[in-house]
Amino acid sequence: MALDGCGLVCKYTLFIFNLLFALVGFAFLGIGLWLRFSQGTRGIFEIEALNSSAFVMAVTVLITLGTVMLIVVVFGDYGACNEKRCALQVFSALLSILAIADITVGVIGFSNKAAVGKHIVEFYSSMYGLYVTGGDPVIGVTLVFIHSVLHCCGVTGFKVLELANDTCPAAKAVWENIKMPGCPAIILSVFDSKAQLMLGIFIGTGVLLCIALICSITLSKKICLSNSPQYIVLTQATSVMSQHGLVSTSYPDPYPYPDPVVFTPLSVANIPLAQS
Repeated sequence: MALDGCGLVCKYTLFIFNLLFALVGFAFLGIGLWLRFSQGTRGIFEIEALNSSAFVMAVTVLITLGTVMLIVVVFGDYGACNEKRCALQVFSALLSILAIADITVGVIGFSNKAAVGKHIVEFYSSMYGLYVTGGDPVIGVTLVFIHSVLHCCGVTGFKVLELANDTCPAAKAVWENIKMPGCPAIILSVFDSKAQLMLGIFIGTGVLLCIALICSITLSKKICLSNSPQYIVLTQATSVMSQHGLVSTSYPDPYPYPDPVVFTPLSVANIPLAQS
């Protein structure tokens, strides 16, 4: 028995969800591995310098999260495309863990937004120091993007003092040719003002994970129903004549056993005697 409409909707929803999940997982894993083994950033894992603890933690989280997401995608795609209940059950369990962890991290981060902001500043300082000492072009592009989005310039903001002023954005006013906002202060200010938005993103991601979890559970139940044996109940059929012709009707037999045999008692007088 094939899947019904609800089962097919859940199946294709999971396929699209896993496709997007795989793209994000590959991106996280690729960025994490590049930051871990790149020529310009490899030394930061060997030498405790440049306030590297936040940088190392961020890279470790990227690699771990990307790997877990790809493992989840493998179970999800295999279970949905091949209609395997066992794989869908593992997929559902992993999604439950991810949804709980996602919402928990969002709530904890929002409750400790000041400490989280300091860690982000520490991560930025590590990236800035790596670019100044190594001149990695990829880190330079990253700094250009950060400076352009936040409209800030380096650690101090003074272009004369900044060693990476080539990554600073163009000045929008005359005085910005001398002094622009420093990025650490801007990062703290933006993170504090956008903390509710970040919490909403975490909660929204958790809701999407819960929707995928509901689809996975529903698809698993539909697969179970479609694989269950089907029984056909045979009933007695009769045909009756109506004014429009012959009509066939079916109804269950109220007495499913054979008709009983009725024995009629015989009188001895009615039995002829054999003549001698």
